[in-house]
Amino acid sequence: MRWGDMDAYGHINNVQIVRMLEEARIAAFGPPRGAGLPGIEPHVSLFNDLPAGTLALVVDHKVRYVRTLEYRNVPAVVQVWIGAVKGASFDIHYVLQDPVSREDCVKASSHLAFVDEASGRVLRLTQEQKDRMAPYRH
Repeated sequence: MRWGDMDAYGHINNVQIVRMLEEARIAAFGPPRGAGLPGIEPHVSLFNDLPAGTLALVVDHKVRYVRTLEYRNVPAVVQVWIGAVKGASFDIHYVLQDPVSREDCVKASSHLAFVDEASGRVLRLTQEQKDRMAPYRH
């Protein structure tokens, strides 16, 4: 958590919560191809191993704020897993917890799809992509 993530009430601002979820997703499944320099290796190389011209795009987010997340000077805890995997899309789920009390503060999901950059068409998931996701599904 960063000092600038707080709102006027001393809670982490809702916009910053979505950014924290994004950071957890990238840490778990890798950055999009070509995004920055190599960094920490993701647990599952899902996004940075896509074929050239394939984009991993968020279709929508669902965020439920269970309780406020107070500012702490230590990192929040985010659990990340893959939920439903469909023919051309999949869900990533999150639980964001207070790093001190370990109470759930946010329950969220992101619906993603792989898209052909040139045509804008949604691509069907390959069996290899589905197999890569399988151990991380709940």
